[in-house]
Amino acid sequence: MSSAQPETPALAAATAMFVEVLVVGIGFVTGLALLAAAAAGPETTARAAPVAGSTPAAGAGLAAAYALGILIDRAADKALAPARRRLRQASFPTDGAYARARLTLAEQPTLVALADYARSRMRICRGWILNTALLTLAGDLALLRYHVEHRTLLLTLTTALGLALTAGFYLSWHTITATGYRKLAQQTMTVTTPAVPAQGNTAPTTPAPPG
Repeated sequence: MSSAQPETPALAAATAMFVEVLVVGIGFVTGLALLAAAAAGPETTARAAPVAGSTPAAGAGLAAAYALGILIDRAADKALAPARRRLRQASFPTDGAYARARLTLAEQPTLVALADYARSRMRICRGWILNTALLTLAGDLALLRYHVEHRTLLLTLTTALGLALTAGFYLSWHTITATGYRKLAQQTMTVTTPAVPAQGNTAPTTPAPPG
């Protein structure tokens, strides 16, 4: 009976990327669905509910979530590029220094795994900055369109929670990104710096006197 083959690093990275994109895309599709429900109104939404809950619709929704997740990830990355460059320059003054550090990191499998995990969390956080903003707007519009009790209170709570989550995801992204650059600088410096010989009982050598 053959044992299962271990998962290769490339396959693990591809799987993690797929999950990240899907997580971001599902949040965005949910926000779009809330916006559509707010625009359509109660009666139209009630008639469309059986179709939206069918298996084909769920499959199409997952496909759309993956495709939109890629777009949202790229959009969030572009929007946060100025802040990311400032954080990187705090640890790497030049692009060349950062490129050399990445090459050094690639030679250390353990450090690569840790860096990939940090980047995975960073990508999810930056995507959900946009998602929480969209979900907050969509939730408020749905509350305005549908008849609900205590609408003002619910609008206040939804908006406050949405803004808090958006700020929380941004702060998480900021912290993870800054820490990642700082650790990359420290780890690659440790790898590239030659070890200092231990001080023993051997007396230090001195240059021979001229003679």
